[in-house]
Amino acid sequence: MKILLIALMTICSLAAPAFAQNYLSNNTTDHKSYLIAQTDPDEAYDPFSDYSEFDEASDEEADINFFRNGRFFTVGLAAGMRGFTGNMGKAYQSAPTFGLYLSYFFDLRLALSMGFMTGDNGAQLETVTTTYPGNVSFTSFNFDLKYYFNTQNVTRGLADLNPYLIGGIAQYYRTYTFEGLEGYGRDSTMGIELGVGLEVPLMRKKAYLGVQAMYHYVSFKDENGKFLNDGTSSTPMKYSVSGDIVDALLILGMNF
Repeated sequence: MKILLIALMTICSLAAPAFAQNYLSNNTTDHKSYLIAQTDPDEAYDPFSDYSEFDEASDEEADINFFRNGRFFTVGLAAGMRGFTGNMGKAYQSAPTFGLYLSYFFDLRLALSMGFMTGDNGAQLETVTTTYPGNVSFTSFNFDLKYYFNTQNVTRGLADLNPYLIGGIAQYYRTYTFEGLEGYGRDSTMGIELGVGLEVPLMRKKAYLGVQAMYHYVSFKDENGKFLNDGTSSTPMKYSVSGDIVDALLILGMNF
């Protein structure tokens, strides 16, 4: 029995170092792999990350460019000629028109434009028996969007030009008087307008000189009328007063 106990103790003393070495080796290996997996936590995927932060640099650059080279709003005086298409061109004569424009810029390319235009035109209405001379006045309040084209890649001499498209709606008021006719006064209608323009900077971009041409689609209530009432009877007209308005303007403005 004593001999068996001594043999057992001998075996344990020989096996203990090998077991301890194997145990430490396994734990060290697991510990190292665990540390390696956590050595670069920045590469871990974060499902709650905000991807909008990657656009902040480009947005900031665009804002700086706008504050440095852009305009907040402009005020301009407009003068030009107003004409007419269709039978309006027969009934109404072309004449000067004047007004005021105000534009507010959202960014370098897009602006909201508000305008007021007015002018008087000579006119005449013709029936199968009589011609009635008179005068017609047009006043409009315009609300448009202007889109400026990018000219940075154009030839250097043309890069300072600011071509644009303009379009929107307007409220038109027409006041007319004719000799020998009663009951003619004032009417109004809504219209749609579309045009093009070009602005040339002046005074180191503190001012600008612009040209603008627009087509105004309008439809007054008597556009398809075929008879003219002179107060006592209705007489057939030679032509109905139908058509649209066109104008070409020269605008001198200030930038702010």
